[in-house]
Amino acid sequence: MRSDEIKQGLERTPHRALLYATGVSEKQMNKRFIGIASSFTDLVPGHAGMRDIERQIEKGIHTGGGQAFIFGVPAICDGIAMGHSGMNYSLPSRDLIADCIESVATAHKLDGLVLLTNCDKITPGMIMAAARLDIPCIVVTVGPMLDGKCQNKTLTMIKGTFEAVGKFSAGEIDEKTLKEMEITSCPSLGACQGLYTANTMACLTEVMGMSLPYCGASPAVSARTKRIAFDSGVIINELIEKDIRPSSIITRESIRNAIIVDLALGGSTNSILHLLAIANEAGVDITLKDFEELSFKVPQIIKLDPSASMTMTDLDNAGGIPAVIKTIYGNIKEFSDTKGVSGLKISEIAKSDIWCDNKVIRPVSDPITSNPGLAVLYGNISPNGAVIKISGVEKECFEFTGYAKTFDSEEDAMKAIMDDKIKAGDVVVIRYEGPKGGPGMREMLSPTSAIVGKGLGSKVALITDGRFSGGTRGLCIGHICPEAPSGGVIGIIKDGDEIYINIPNRELTLKLTDAEIKYRLDNFNPLPVKVKKGYLKRYASVVSASDKGAVTSI
Repeated sequence: MRSDEIKQGLERTPHRALLYATGVSEKQMNKRFIGIASSFTDLVPGHAGMRDIERQIEKGIHTGGGQAFIFGVPAICDGIAMGHSGMNYSLPSRDLIADCIESVATAHKLDGLVLLTNCDKITPGMIMAAARLDIPCIVVTVGPMLDGKCQNKTLTMIKGTFEAVGKFSAGEIDEKTLKEMEITSCPSLGACQGLYTANTMACLTEVMGMSLPYCGASPAVSARTKRIAFDSGVIINELIEKDIRPSSIITRESIRNAIIVDLALGGSTNSILHLLAIANEAGVDITLKDFEELSFKVPQIIKLDPSASMTMTDLDNAGGIPAVIKTIYGNIKEFSDTKGVSGLKISEIAKSDIWCDNKVIRPVSDPITSNPGLAVLYGNISPNGAVIKISGVEKECFEFTGYAKTFDSEEDAMKAIMDDKIKAGDVVVIRYEGPKGGPGMREMLSPTSAIVGKGLGSKVALITDGRFSGGTRGLCIGHICPEAPSGGVIGIIKDGDEIYINIPNRELTLKLTDAEIKYRLDNFNPLPVKVKKGYLKRYASVVSASDKGAVTSI
């Protein structure tokens, strides 16, 4: 066992003494040492209930013949960090989480890991660590919260709060209703209810095979989630015994499976960043070209909040991710027959007796739309790519021409939106919010939600070198690469410049001559990095571009 390095032999007497000090018994000293990397915190609703789940995993580990050790990793709630300087730390925390897990697991020579996670950057950070360490690992995502209710209307965190701000500002709801929505939108522990980044990544983790069937959509407060946690604790022992490592599960084929399901579900655009980052850690050749190629082959078969009224509760009731797998396998030829930590192949899941509600999960032959949920756009603004959530865009906006209103920060854009300075036909350009420019590539949920709340969701476009929350809807294009500090064309756009967007043709174009663009770039002096000290300064100095996953390990 890997842990023998810290517990076997005469020279390890001091090490064993310290382990005994933690309460390990002599009998357990020869068991498998299995870490539970827990992202429990009282600060994040998706994670505040993890103490119960830790216990279930611990019971499972001991039942399976191991010795469990819980250790903590950071967790940031994107919703609470949104719209202020806290969001600068969200994406960078992903790579920090991977580093923390690598450090603890290597320093203590753990034989395997159960990765307990739920929210936006924590899940990909943990999977990145699993791929980097390549020791037996299994992921437990805790699951979504219950739907909110206000005046007998179903609410989610996005529609009940962020978009409600715009509605209140526009005079559509009164202060009393706003307060009721604020209190009732998030009625339980768990990840926010829609197909935002947290739930998108939970679903894709299950598709890749790093978590057990039904884990991705099972509600956080359900008994089933506890059973999945217990079973995961048992199974990690089997993975260690058989030496089944992430490198045999996180493969080109399994990541492409995740991309296919991502496109079919219309998941968060953040998933593109995270799948690229996971592929980088796993040494797997996945690029934006994979997303581009598959986007022309995968129709959207599910539409959930924020693009529709259905939530993760509806997906779970319709059969969850196993039902999605059953629907896709054999009907999209690029969907491969990979095997996961459960020991089951995709084909075995697809052929099992699974309930599938085809009113929620549509057949591939009768999709909601032939368009995928996500797409990559190219053009002179984004020669290295930009991403859009097609599922959140009204069809009449698939081709859009507008005129730029430029801002060098989210705050400046938000003020203009709230002051009613943004009108129909505008293209809001927010720059210096990318991986280096932010630094940290902040999510633009506040401005996009305010635009929708003010009734401009189909009349105004927003483009940025930053990124969007999975809760974003409307004509919003992010991850524009190269970003402004790297000399990207987005940095030289001026107020009034004409911008053309064509989603079917995957085009994003600044309507200037090549000569004018060259002249502006030749005379362009990007703004300096905004931070001068601390973690973000170090992050900005090493982070890669968004088309490479915004990773710090290249």
